[in-house]
Amino acid sequence: MLNKVLNGLNWLLVANLFFVLASFGWFATAVVGRSMNVNLGLETWYSLWTPVFQPAIGILMAGAIAIGILGWSS
Repeated sequence: MLNKVLNGLNWLLVANLFFVLASFGWFATAVVGRSMNVNLGLETWYSLWTPVFQPAIGILMAGAIAIGILGWSS
């Protein structure tokens, strides 16, 4: 049972990792666009930083710690 939970949690963390990486890609692209005076959604990204991206990063970090502790304890 614990193995299924760990596998499910690992899958969710991998999906979350790709979301965080895509978010960073959007941010980097928008910053480059702003330097070229092209609007690529940097203001939208900033408005989503607190409600979306910060929790995603926190979940990724907490999940990595939880997986490590659960893997170490079993």
